[in-house]
Amino acid sequence: MDRATRCILGWEVSRFVSDELLQESLDELLPARWYYSDQMPAYGELAYETGFHFAMPDKSQTYSVEADNAELRHYLARLARRSRCFSCSLQALTYAVRLFVFAWNHRQLRKQRFPSYPVHLFDFVSIPA
Repeated sequence: MDRATRCILGWEVSRFVSDELLQESLDELLPARWYYSDQMPAYGELAYETGFHFAMPDKSQTYSVEADNAELRHYLARLARRSRCFSCSLQALTYAVRLFVFAWNHRQLRKQRFPSYPVHLFDFVSIPA
């Protein structure tokens, strides 16, 4: 996530998390000066080509990512915790997350340009008539 715009820069949909998947996801991102994460041991073992990684014991530097994760669970019921809504199809989940990221990023950029103009996430999703 870009801290200045709060746009989502990279995401991955997978049934399982592995060290290889985390490294591939990191390698696909644009380089950054600083990387902040929680203290999950796997993050400390990744190879950060550029910049520095900081494992934070608190949420002082990761609160915005946690907030965006909550937004994602809010708008996509299939990701809500303790819910009966879930995706059996990884492809369907990928499409839903891709649509969310598209609308979210456009909303965040619009909010940057026009801070006093109310913008809703749904405004950036077109539904065919």
